[in-house]
Amino acid sequence: MPESVWDYPRPPALREDARVVRVECAGHVVAETREAVRVLETSHPPVFYVPPSDVAAELLRPAAEAPTWCEWKGEATYWDVVVGSDRRSGAAWSYPAPAPGYERIAGFFAFYPGRMDRCTVGDQVVGAQRGDFYGGWITAEVRGPFKGAPGTGMW
Repeated sequence: MPESVWDYPRPPALREDARVVRVECAGHVVAETREAVRVLETSHPPVFYVPPSDVAAELLRPAAEAPTWCEWKGEATYWDVVVGSDRRSGAAWSYPAPAPGYERIAGFFAFYPGRMDRCTVGDQVVGAQRGDFYGGWITAEVRGPFKGAPGTGMW
């Protein structure tokens, strides 16, 4: 049964997800887990957070991007994904010390699917949420309209 992102809560909810979540870049698996945490927030496709033990940390470098602030989760830091000479700037983010209620994702990594070569959830290839800021993962199970595209900033 499809989920409407307009039924997701505000503040966002955390949900464990045992499906295989996989992130690929430049011929390498950057992350693969069965222990993702899915963050569900009104008007956004889910974001999948991967535990650090399931991320190829040697492919991550601190990004030049300044930290950002989420009113719910706190301060996010950004990471470049680097495979050989291929550098995807600001392609991942994490919350080293998230706000109360979101401690479960402390140190987990989320990836912008549009900046990676391929992201999957189970057997589904993920589509990227439009826009440069949000990093939602669009699969067949979610329905929009989704915030993030030009003209949706005041929704």
